Amino acid sequence: MPETSRPPSSTADTESDSPLQLALLAAIVESSDDAIVSKTLDGRILSWNAGAQRIFGYRPEEAIGQSITLIIPTELHAEERRILEKLRQGERIDHFDTIRVSKDGRRIPISLTVSPVRDSRGKIVAASKVARDISDRKRAEQALREREEALREADRRKDQFLALVAHELRNPLAPIRYALATWRKPGTTPEQRKRAEEIFDRQLTQMARLLDDLLDIARITRHSLELKKAATDLKAVMGVAVETARPLLDAKQHTLELELPQPGPSLQADAGRLAQVFSNLLINAAKYTDPGGRVRLSVVREGGQMVFSVSDNGIGIAPDMLPRVFDLFAQADTALERAQGGLGVGLALVRGLVHLHGGSIEARSEGMGCGCEFIVRLPLDSAPAQPGERLTATDGLLVTKERRVLIVADEAGAAEDCAMFLGLHGHLVQIAQAGYRALELGPRFHPDVVLLDIGLPDIDGYELARTMRTTEWGASVTLVALTGWGQEEDRQRAFQSGFDYHLTKPLQPERIETLLQAVLPAATCGSAGPAA
Repeated sequence: MPETSRPPSSTADTESDSPLQLALLAAIVESSDDAIVSKTLDGRILSWNAGAQRIFGYRPEEAIGQSITLIIPTELHAEERRILEKLRQGERIDHFDTIRVSKDGRRIPISLTVSPVRDSRGKIVAASKVARDISDRKRAEQALREREEALREADRRKDQFLALVAHELRNPLAPIRYALATWRKPGTTPEQRKRAEEIFDRQLTQMARLLDDLLDIARITRHSLELKKAATDLKAVMGVAVETARPLLDAKQHTLELELPQPGPSLQADAGRLAQVFSNLLINAAKYTDPGGRVRLSVVREGGQMVFSVSDNGIGIAPDMLPRVFDLFAQADTALERAQGGLGVGLALVRGLVHLHGGSIEARSEGMGCGCEFIVRLPLDSAPAQPGERLTATDGLLVTKERRVLIVADEAGAAEDCAMFLGLHGHLVQIAQAGYRALELGPRFHPDVVLLDIGLPDIDGYELARTMRTTEWGASVTLVALTGWGQEEDRQRAFQSGFDYHLTKPLQPERIETLLQAVLPAATCGSAGPAA
């Protein structure tokens, strides 16, 4: 028989074996898609069928007589020795998943069955191996695992997103409550009433914006959002976008640079939706840039496209975040640490609206602390290129009022609204918009009560509370956690960090006033403080 002859029989050969039986056995071995190989008990290859050649790439003359380690990775040689030892003891190895190496170096996942071969006296003299290539099965299993992991991740992000929605929708309610309490307070001045009206308008606008973003992203996801395209002047669109973002830009004292074509070229676009794109990008830049930063919006023509750039010198984007910065709910992962507001749908919404206009968007950043840039490309109607116009705006004033309860919160508007309300009740109030600033003010101000927001830009509120407790001035102060996170584990974490009370946003001004009226020495940490 040729070199691919059948391996020694797993039972004793008998004289009753007919030439037909032997021929049939040889044909079965030779036609099998599986690798069927026999070897001696010291691992030398005795036979090698066509299936073995197809899977491993070696011809019979290259394999027969060689050690079976020819196709075994170096790190699995010990595995082969254990298999041979079991065979010597008469054991059979069934459907054992392992790895083998082909002639061209590919690592092939296989399912291996190894049986002892006995001579006519029952002595084990060799081994018969059947190896099946399971690459397709392994790829399918890996794809299934990745799919399951993706579903788990999507479910986790969904849960985080729902918590974030509750958190962000509560936030505007807090200053509204303060403003309403101020409005109702006897003796409120016309200026204070006007301030309260401005708070109502600003915070209700913010809530409406959040809800609109949710509805818009849902429409885009369902492919039900329709654009109302018309000839659109870019300069007018950019004006609306800047006007929308202006309150946040001013509140953080950013410098805004604009470089726009004059007069603006015309696009076939939905002006309202286009303004929404760039106001979202400007607001995003303002949020993630430290106070006094620089935000720039420029528009240039490149061939048949208008190229828009919104850049900043803010916190930047980590390399691992760049590929998914436009993914829905991407912000949920770091909502507590970033604590900048928003639902994590803004950039996903921007991408959806840009794509509906036939354009593209990309994010660029050199990494954390290096700022970022968003580039939007939109197809342009025929229009002449025009020189640019540069505008600079630096308006905006942060107000810090000196009183006697220490409010630690990075959102200036909410902190000032709270301070105004407490001031009307005769309390002394001071504001710190960052954790380390609070540590500087504490020894000088000696507060009786600290209203401490958990989400701060420079230090986690829990860590700040623990640090305050180690200071002379903070050891007995009444610490009140202000947060939008109201689960039981959030409350317990606050108490463990040294807080005496845990109040969930939106806060009722009367609830804070009742708490302040007590002004008792700090309660024992971990006591069952109230939760709103």
